Amino acid sequence: MALEGKGDNVKGKAVLILVLVTFVAVFSSVGYAEEKKAEMPKGQAAPPPPPEVEVAEVTQKAIPVYQEYVATMDGLMNATILAQVQGYLIKQNYREGDFVKKGTALFEIDPRPFEASLDVAKAVLARHQSVLQTAKATLERILPLAEARAVSQKDKDDAIGRVQSAEAQVLAAQAEVRKAELDLSFTKITSPIDGIAGAAKAQIGDLVGPPQASVLTTVSTVDPIKVYVPISEREYLQAAGRTKAPKAEARKTQFDLVLTDGSTWPQKGTFAFADRQVDPQTGTIRVAILFPNPDNLLRPGQYAKVRALMKTEKGALMVPQRAVSDLQGIYQVAVVEGDDTVKMRNVKVGERYEGFWIIQEGLKLGERVVAEGTQKVREGVKVNPKPYSAKQ
Repeated sequence: MALEGKGDNVKGKAVLILVLVTFVAVFSSVGYAEEKKAEMPKGQAAPPPPPEVEVAEVTQKAIPVYQEYVATMDGLMNATILAQVQGYLIKQNYREGDFVKKGTALFEIDPRPFEASLDVAKAVLARHQSVLQTAKATLERILPLAEARAVSQKDKDDAIGRVQSAEAQVLAAQAEVRKAELDLSFTKITSPIDGIAGAAKAQIGDLVGPPQASVLTTVSTVDPIKVYVPISEREYLQAAGRTKAPKAEARKTQFDLVLTDGSTWPQKGTFAFADRQVDPQTGTIRVAILFPNPDNLLRPGQYAKVRALMKTEKGALMVPQRAVSDLQGIYQVAVVEGDDTVKMRNVKVGERYEGFWIIQEGLKLGERVVAEGTQKVREGVKVNPKPYSAKQ
């Protein structure tokens, strides 16, 4: 029995040792795996490929620099048509929107009251002319008698006074006749200029003229048409400072007119004048530019853009506009170095030209910039560069 108990004890110890060895082996392998996992860099198992971007080289070119301004059109001359005498409209002799010549009768006022006034004025004139003739005849009879002292000096003076009074009455009556004739002529309301006649603002049968002085229509000369451009005081001073004779220089400048449908007017514009003052509310001064308008297509009140050639940039460095990011007024580009690593760089931009930015500072000719895929890159990242193709 003692030998049997001793055998069981040895057997139990052997099982315990086997369990301990197994546990140590398992624990060691798990610890080693965890240690290797901790030593392995993140992402090394499946590193992502470099982002694919499109790059464009910094190019150099002599380009014209234009400035665009919002503009409004106005007639070269705008005649407001008013009735100068009071009466009832009886005719409208033009078709609204048509071209009319100077002197064309646009409206007619009932002339009958003015014809009657003219007849009265002529009758008064005739009466005074008759009185004058009688006074002159009397004076002619008295003068010889006065020389012979057959009449008194007083009779002579009275005769002369009657002649002078009658002459004055005749002059006044003649003035009344001329006024009546003028008022009668005003019953035909004519255009004082060549131009486009606008819509009628009075209808047949309306009482028009003083004291209402209502506008009947407007006639505008539109060939050439006047285009007003508001420019800032700073731009005005800069333009004036570029030359000692700014008006003469400005008159040599040709301007393009871009209409609201995007088309460019085929005729070039020329500088006309700058307004006499700066608007204190907007800080701008109006500049007038004249554009030929042979078919009268352009009309007052239209909006457009005026494009002016300001200067020519010689050897300007350019990159696509898509390559430049605007971060709260700070312009930045992603430059791809020789090893395809991205370096973010601040730049100073100039004007825009046909989808490009002019770069004044920050880049060199031949450098590569990310033009498509800028959202994929950051400082120090490697990229897979492809040639940039401008999207239409």
